[in-house]
Amino acid sequence: MLSILKCGTLAPEFSLLNQDAESVKLSDFRGRKVLVYFYPKALTPGCTTQACDLRDNKAELAQLGVVILGVSPDLPAKLHNFVEKKALNFTLLSDPDHQVAEQFGVWGEKKFMGRTYDGIHRISFLIDENGVIEQVFDQFKTKDHAQLVLDYLQK
Repeated sequence: MLSILKCGTLAPEFSLLNQDAESVKLSDFRGRKVLVYFYPKALTPGCTTQACDLRDNKAELAQLGVVILGVSPDLPAKLHNFVEKKALNFTLLSDPDHQVAEQFGVWGEKKFMGRTYDGIHRISFLIDENGVIEQVFDQFKTKDHAQLVLDYLQK
């Protein structure tokens, strides 16, 4: 059973390597809204659809003051490849030991094609300017993720 962090909770501080193997901290973005989205695996069909949807809507999200950070267990070299192949225009972060995913409560048992395994659940957190979780998005289709966030921000 996942224990996903709830709205109103202070987001855990973290520091992870990005696609260029540079350290990025959540606190680097204090004063801005941050969409931290967890996805299972770079360059897979669903994750690619989701990343390209966010890429294509990045300008609108940026106008609303939102920074995008994608987090997966992939190593920086694979993330770099993902960014290059799909012309992604936001930061991807490497969480190979799934420590950050566990802190946010998105690492846990999954079932796919008859097998059970541990992995990242596709859940996103909108973190406000003060580092507090403002909204949790856990029910969406990969192609509609950005629109869901935009709809929430524009309401």
